[in-house]
Amino acid sequence: MGRLVAERLGFRYLDEEIVAAVADREGLDPEVVADVERRKSLVARFLESLADAGTAETYGAVVAGPAPAAAGDDLRTVINAVVRETAQQGEVVIASHAASFALAGETGVLRVLVTASPETRARRLAVPGTMSEDEAEKAVGEEDAARADYLRRFHGVRSERPTHYDLVVNTDVLTPDDAAALVVHAAEL
Repeated sequence: MGRLVAERLGFRYLDEEIVAAVADREGLDPEVVADVERRKSLVARFLESLADAGTAETYGAVVAGPAPAAAGDDLRTVINAVVRETAQQGEVVIASHAASFALAGETGVLRVLVTASPETRARRLAVPGTMSEDEAEKAVGEEDAARADYLRRFHGVRSERPTHYDLVVNTDVLTPDDAAALVVHAAEL
C-alpha cells in the first residue's frame, strides 16, 4: 500500500532505508540497528536490564552483543530523529518505524493506519505450498505482538487507538488500489 501511494503521489517510499540511514550516521552495521527495533523475549529484556544495571554477574549471566540496553535507548532516539528529518525533506511515504508516532504534532504530515482483521491478514499471508493458514494466523499474532511491543518501547503507547492517526483504512473490503486512492485523496487535501 505504501508503495502504491508513493508512486501515485510521485513521492519517495522509505522503509529499510531508515535503518540504513541510522546505521550510516552512527557507523554501525544495519543489523545492529534492526535488532534494536525487534521484539525481545522476556529473558532477553531481563538480561539486558541486568547488563545495564551492571548486575549480570550476580546472576551468573553473560550478556554479550553489539547493542546493550543503553545503546538501544540511544539508537531509538536516533531512529526517531532520522524519521523526523526525513519527513521534513518532504514528498516521502515512510512505512514502519512507528513514523506516525514520531511525527505526531508535525504539520504537513498525514498519519495513516492501514489495517484489516486478523482473519483477512492471515488469509492474505497463507500461500499454498509456502505458508499454511495456521502458520499465517500465528504469524499475524506474532506481528501484532511485536508492533505493540515496539510502540510501547519506542513511544510509551500502551494501547494503539484509531485516534493516533489522521486516517484509518480498513482493507477487509477495500482493494489495495481503492485503499491507496483514499490515502492519495486525503494527502492531496
